[in-house]
This record gives sequence, C-alpha cells and structure tokens, in this order.
Amino acid sequence: MENNIDASKVLVIDDEQSLRDGAERILTRMDFQVEKASTGQEGLEKLKTFPAAIVLLDMKMPGMDGMEVLKRITIMDKGIVVIVITGFATVETAIEAMKRGAYDFIPKPYEPDQLRIVVDRARETILLKINTEELLMERTQNLSDLQTEQSRVHTIIESLPNGVLVTDTEGEVVLINPAFCMHMGLARDAVTGQKLEEYIADEKLCRLVTDISKGKYIDYDDIPSCDVEVSEGKHLMARARPVLGDKRECLGAVVNLADVSAMKALDQLKSEFVAKVSHELRSPLSTIHEQLALVISEMTGEDSTAEEEQHILARAKEKTRGLITTISDLLDLSRIEAGISASNPQPVKVDELLKSIVEFLNARAQAKNQTITLDISAETFTPVVSDKMSLESVYGNLITNAINYTQDGGEIKVTAGMSGRNVRVIVQDNGFGIDEKYLDKIFDRFYRVKNNKTRFITGTGLGLPIVKGIVDSLGGIIDVESEPGKGTVFSVILPTR
Repeated sequence: MENNIDASKVLVIDDEQSLRDGAERILTRMDFQVEKASTGQEGLEKLKTFPAAIVLLDMKMPGMDGMEVLKRITIMDKGIVVIVITGFATVETAIEAMKRGAYDFIPKPYEPDQLRIVVDRARETILLKINTEELLMERTQNLSDLQTEQSRVHTIIESLPNGVLVTDTEGEVVLINPAFCMHMGLARDAVTGQKLEEYIADEKLCRLVTDISKGKYIDYDDIPSCDVEVSEGKHLMARARPVLGDKRECLGAVVNLADVSAMKALDQLKSEFVAKVSHELRSPLSTIHEQLALVISEMTGEDSTAEEEQHILARAKEKTRGLITTISDLLDLSRIEAGISASNPQPVKVDELLKSIVEFLNARAQAKNQTITLDISAETFTPVVSDKMSLESVYGNLITNAINYTQDGGEIKVTAGMSGRNVRVIVQDNGFGIDEKYLDKIFDRFYRVKNNKTRFITGTGLGLPIVKGIVDSLGGIIDVESEPGKGTVFSVILPTR
C-alpha cells in the first residue's frame, strides 16, 4: 500500500446523484473527506489527483461498469480498498467482485448504519495495513524468522480473522496463524517447517501455492482464486499471492483464507426459493392455460363482439404460455445451479434425439413458412452420456431460437456429426442475425437483443444461459458466429465420455 494514501479519504462512484449525496452526508459526519463521481471513467480520473483509500463503487453504471472499474483500480496496485454497491444483491455478483479484489459489498438500498459499519471497518483495516507495512519496513528479517520474531507484526497476523499461511521458495511453510489452523482443522499450535501438503489437503490449492512459491506467477491478474470445501457446509475462498523482494524476485507465497460458508448457504437458499416458488406457480398457470384453450376452441359466432372476446382470450392464453415458459426456465436454472443438470445420466444417441426434436418443431416452422433440414453427416454416432432432458433443452432451445429469430420463409439447417471422440451439432439460420457488440452478452441471464425486427418476439432471456450452463457442466464448448441480416450459426461440441 502506497504511503500517500490517506485513510480518511473516500471516493463515491455511483450514477445516482441521490445515493452519492446521501453517502457524502453520512461519511462527512464520520470525519471523512469525500469526493464524488457519476461515471466509472470520471472516478478513475479523480483517483489520479485525489488519493482515496476507500472507493464506494456501484456495479451497474452506464458506460464503464463496476467490474471494469474494479479491474483498473486493482491494476493500479495502490492498496485502495473497494466496497461494492450492488442493486441486485446477488451472491454471484458479490463473490465475483471479491474474487477480483473487492474488500466487501453492500446491497442497495442500504441503511446509513450499514454504510457506517462497513466503511469504518475498511478504515480500520487500512490503518492496520499501514502499521504493518511501517513495521515491515523497519525490519529486514528473513521470511523464515517471522515465526519466532516477537514483534507487533507477528501479533497483528496472529489476531487476523482470516487464515494466513506463508511459504518459502521451496514450498515449505514458514508461518501460519491460528485462524488458518481453525479453518483447516489443524491443531492451534501446529508447528511450521513442513511441506505444504501437511497443512492443505486440497490438491488444486497446493499446486497453485507451490507454483507461486517457485516464481511461476508474478502478475497478480494471472492468479486464480480457489474455492475449498473443507467439510460439509463449510466453504473457504483462498487467494494466494507471491511475496516479492526489492528486485521483484519471488521469496515465497502468502495464502489468505476467508470463510464464505454464509454466502454459499444464502446462495443455496435463493436457489431453493426460486425452485419452490416456480413449482407452486406452474401448476395453476397450466390449468388456466388449458381452460383458456378450451374456451377459445368452443367459441362460435361471427359478430364483432365474439371476435373481440376471442382476441382478448387469445392474448391471455399467449401471456400464460409465456409465464409457464419463464417458470420452466427458472426451474432449469435452479437445477443447473444445484449441480443436478445431469441427474439421470445415460447413453443418449444425439442423431435420434435431433430427429425427434426437428420433427416436433417442424410444425412451428411451417406456421412461418420456414424449412428445417437435418443433415446427419456421420454413419454412426458415439452416444453422449448425459441426462436426456438436458440435451433436449440444449438443442431444443437453439432450434427454437433459430425459428423465432428468422423471418417468414427463412431456412434453418441442423448439422450433426462426429469430431474425433466428440459430437458436434451446428444450428444455422439465415435470419435477423446479431450485431458483434452483443455477442458477448447473449449468454447473460435475462438479456435479449431488441431492435425493430425482434422487439415483438416474446421470450425470457433465459434460454441461452440455460444452454451455456448445461454445456459447461458436461465439459463441452458452445460457439456463436453471426452477422446482422445474414443469420446466425451456433456450434455445440460435447464429449462422449
């Protein structure tokens, strides 16, 4: 952390003026100096002249979003503490931000006391780090001496709530604190001097820390975080960094463990809530949909009143169908998040599955005067071991999207074949296409490309995220190429084992 950072200075980056002004009123009463910025770019510019120690950062802003701003602040490497403000209050957003270097998060809207507590805790952390660095600068002791050094630095590390472990260049442990021992289930007075494997059971984390200790990682941006499940219901997030000398030579590695069990539990509760509510809603909606269909089929008469009533009922039927689709998509997402997207794995012949899907969806295509062709380019297919419903969801969603986003009279071509030991399926259309700037967003939940040609197409924006989630869970790859006005090509490659 650079010495010119003042722990009393806070920068608020938020596109809502009322929240910026409210945060300023609260923080100035706590003796903070506050600067404000309405955009991410403006905030980064202010940091050049205003040495803020704490940044309150809104995740969703026009232009440069919060994740990009967080990345750039981390690259600055000035020791700035970033507190994320998210209006979505999702565990995924918070965990992703913390993985990228954020200190903490506050869900929006927040109470003044929430803001005071989090910012005050951040200030205390900064002051503690400053004191630690000052003490470290006064001493030139070797890393291996830290265990026996009776210093304030050692006392501070011992009292930290997060687990801390330090290794030398050979991967031997030279320092551990009580919190690390508690998180990993070790004896509180565990001694140092042994290999890393004696302290960490997770093989992936051991390999990462060993590589860092030997100098294979110097750039912080290349170092992944690691999730560790030490016991049922207890999850830890591990972040490892190299310890660098004056000449940026690697002296070892430091590992920080944070307990994220509460976040994981909250995420599980959210998924269970979505699944429960969706189950409760789908049954009555299905009944209403069937009753509307029955009423419409029995309506007779040619007078304008009957036609108007039939039109109203038809619209109601269409909307209930949309709600049922949304609920089904939410249930699929819940299954993917819970890790049960392949709850009943069995060998599935993709060629036969595609034939039945194309045959089923052909009526929908014919209603728009479209043609669907299926080209099976391999004589024999190696079955894909997966849940059949999951594969139906993948290919069915892609073909349905091709039908929906292709003009009347268009063409959809489905090609299937073997690529080594993998099954490759291509869904190609000559429809509206997707602008290149939207291609990296189409797999985001609830995102839909809207323009003059597509704004009347109903949908949930969940189909492609479901496809991506299932393909990822099966160890496959999905790729998309598109050009506005010429059509879109989706390619899915799935391993057969």
